[in-house]
Amino acid sequence: MRKAKPQKRVILPDPVYGEVMVLDIWKQALDNITPLVEVKSKRIGGATFQVPTEIRADRKESIAMKNMINFARKRGGHSMAEKLAAEIMDAYNNQGGAFKRKEDMHRMAEANRAFAHFRF
Repeated sequence: MRKAKPQKRVILPDPVYGEVMVLDIWKQALDNITPLVEVKSKRIGGATFQVPTEIRADRKESIAMKNMINFARKRGGHSMAEKLAAEIMDAYNNQGGAFKRKEDMHRMAEANRAFAHFRF
C-alpha cells in the first residue's frame, strides 16, 4: 500500500447505559440495514467479474451507519435530527433507503454467486 492505514477510533461506551449502541430501536434498526455480503470487482484474464465476498464485522457496522446517514441527508425535512430519526424508524420497520440499499447489495451478490470461486 502507498499510504499508511488510518488509525482505528475507539468509541467509548455510554456512561449511563454502559454500551456503545444505546437504544434497542437503534440496535434493531442497525441490524436490519447491515449487509452480510458485498460484490467486489476482480479482473481475471482480461475480464472483470463481480465477485461476492463476506464483509468483516467492523466494516458491516460502518457501511450500515454510512448508508443510514447518506439516505437521511437525501430525505426531505426540516433538520438533520428529524431526517435521521425518520430514517432510523424506517430502518426499524424494514423500509427506507438504507434498507433498500442492503437488499440491492444482497441481490447483486446472489446474481453473481457463480463467480464466488474467484474469491481469494
